[in-house]
This record gives sequence, structure tokens and C-alpha cells, in this order.
Amino acid sequence: MNTVRRGAAALAAAAVVLGSGAAGAASAASSAPSPSAASVPPGLYGTKDPQYDGVWRQSLSFLAQRATGYQPADQAVDWLLGQQCEDGSFGSYRADATKPCDAKTMRDTNATALAVQALGAVRRQAAEPEKVDRAVKAGTGWLRTVQNKDGGWGYGVGGPSDANSTSVVIGALAATSVKPGSYTSAEGRTPYDALLTFALPCTDKEGPGAFAYQPDKAGKLLANADATAAATLAGLGKSVVATKASPEQPPVCTDLAKPTVERAALNGSSYLAKTLAKTGHLTLPPMPGATDTAEKPDVGNTADAVVALAASGAAKEAKPAVEWLEKNSAAWAKEGGPAAYAQLILAARATDTDPREFGSADLVEQLNATGPAPKTPDTSASSTSDDEGSGFDVWWIIGIGTVVGVGIGFLVSGRKK
Repeated sequence: MNTVRRGAAALAAAAVVLGSGAAGAASAASSAPSPSAASVPPGLYGTKDPQYDGVWRQSLSFLAQRATGYQPADQAVDWLLGQQCEDGSFGSYRADATKPCDAKTMRDTNATALAVQALGAVRRQAAEPEKVDRAVKAGTGWLRTVQNKDGGWGYGVGGPSDANSTSVVIGALAATSVKPGSYTSAEGRTPYDALLTFALPCTDKEGPGAFAYQPDKAGKLLANADATAAATLAGLGKSVVATKASPEQPPVCTDLAKPTVERAALNGSSYLAKTLAKTGHLTLPPMPGATDTAEKPDVGNTADAVVALAASGAAKEAKPAVEWLEKNSAAWAKEGGPAAYAQLILAARATDTDPREFGSADLVEQLNATGPAPKTPDTSASSTSDDEGSGFDVWWIIGIGTVVGVGIGFLVSGRKK
């Protein structure tokens, strides 16, 4: 969830990193008409302006509901299906979904990937499962057509690959039973090849084992906790709905003579564990030009880091962060809305914490209240059923010998910013 997310600030930040291409995207996005809260369409979760995160928050809500046994309302599923373009892609939000997408429609790899995963999770109990299945296949097909030569993806079509976007796509492919390693670019590169280019070695003084979002202008990799949480899950073949791996294994950082994506993911887990151990949470640096230069707690990325740690077999190291979230996330979640509640639910689930008694909050009730009432859960069904992406586990476990071979004994279990 990583998770990466979105809004005017995120696009502006991307413009700084990516240059004129992202700046143009930010300009286009900011000039688009912005609906008022009163005009938020029926079926969409949340009441805030969906211009930058409509598809993302809807998709994350679906995943959290399925993880707790609920099936989203048909109206909510129809809304998400209606956001898809004819070519299979999704944008952040289309105010008028009756108009066909054209060359000016901004496609978003992150929104497409998460929507694909969310629709894959709800399709078995959807009113029109065949329609949902077609949408999933169209979405994964489109993602393949916009894969970069290095094997990865950027936020927008044609943008340079970044760790977050590549990780979100890997998670979606894995969760829909597609082998990410089979997605080779025109140059024969896989998403895992791209992911490894963002990994820092254990010898790096500032971020041993971490992942960078992208190289900076000088080509240097700088540790980024958000990118590390996302890439740790992706490197383990998991998505944002990952659960706790067993048996548990303390995270360590080890450089191999020939790097592997599995080892890089475990190194990322080591970086996250050490970073969280300092304060119990991740922090946000001050915004450029801000008068308040103090770092602030980063609630969302802390939740994402918890999922990544649990999925790598380090649930014990994630527990203090979960306890911190229980005490300090309520105001953030209320302000953030459905995507925030969903992130917390997934963090709780990954560590076997009851999301209905998360501190003083019932996260499930709070999430469900932000949109159309979901269908009553089937209490006899497991919250880790195949329609939530567990089909990927079968072939991933086959390859776990690589990890065991370097001394790690565990079974592995996958952004509003």
C-alpha cells in the first residue's frame, strides 16, 4: 500500500523528482473540474473530493472488507467497474464515466493495479462475476502494454519506473494468480529485475537494506520507508492483503554475491524493523518551505510497514508499531476516511490483531459506514479465501527454497498519501 498515494501534493512531489512530464500531469490534474462533497456519486466510499483518489480508496476499501468477510454492495462494485476505460486502464477518478476515455484521459498504473486486485477479490460474490472477470483480465492486459523496458512501471504511462508503482503492479498480478516473473518487457526484463535496481546494499550507511523510490538526479539511491514497505511485499510475492508468515524469523540484512529479489525483500524488512524500533512509528519530513521543521508521525506508512514486516516473518518486530497505531491513529483515520480505515484493518489483520477492537475503535464498522452497506459476511467462510489472492501462494512456496538456502526459514505471505 503501500502504500503510495495520491493527491495534489503527491503529484507535485512527483514533478520535482520526474521533471516536466510529471509537472504536466500535475497541471492537468489540478486544472480538471473538482466535484464538491455533495456531488460525490452514489456507490463511492467517502465524502471527500475523489479527484485524486476515488478509484484507489474504493479499491482499498474492497480489499479490507473482503479481508474481514464482507462483500461490497453491488452498487459499489458497479461504480468501480464504471471507472474502467475501454482499454482496461483506470484513472484516479472520472467524473463522467459515461464519456469514453480518449487520449487526454490520464491513465494511472497504481489505480489500475489496485482496482484489478480489488475486483479480483470480489468477483466470486459479485452480481455479475463474468463482467468482473473480464474487467480484471482487461486491466492486467493493459498493464502489460505499458510496462517499461526495464521491466517496471511508473505512476503514469511512459514515466520512469519507480519502486512503489512496480510493487503495486506486482502485488496485483500475484493476487490475481498471474506470475509477475512472466511479465517480460521488450528487453526481456521482469518486474523483479526492475525492483532490484532500487535496492540498497546492507553496506549503505544511511539506509542499509532499504529501497529507494527512484534514483535522484545524480543517480544515487536514497532510502525511502514507503518504497521499502511496498517493495518488501512485492519481493516476497505479496500484495497489501498479506498475512503473517510462519514461522517467525528475526529480520537480518545480508548481501549476496548475486542479489535476488527475495533476499532484497528480507533486507527491506530488516531496514523497516530497525527504523520502527527507534520510535515505534515512521516519520514524515517537513514539507519544503514549511515554517514547522519538526518531523511528524507517518501513520499510513507505519501501517504499511507493519504489513510488510508481518509478511516477512517479523510480526514480533511489528507489534510495537501496531500498539502505537492503536493509540495514535484515530484522528488520522477519521480525517483520511475509507482508505485510512482500510490500511489500519489490513495492518491489524496481518498481525492477528482484532480490527473491531483496535484501541477504542471498531475499524470495520467505521469503514463500512463510509459507503453503501456491504453484504452480511458469511461467518463460515475464511477471510483468506482464494478470491483475496491466496491462489498465488501455491507457486510462490515452490520457489521458497531460494530463501531457505540463505538461512531464512519462513513461509511468505502484499496508498493514500
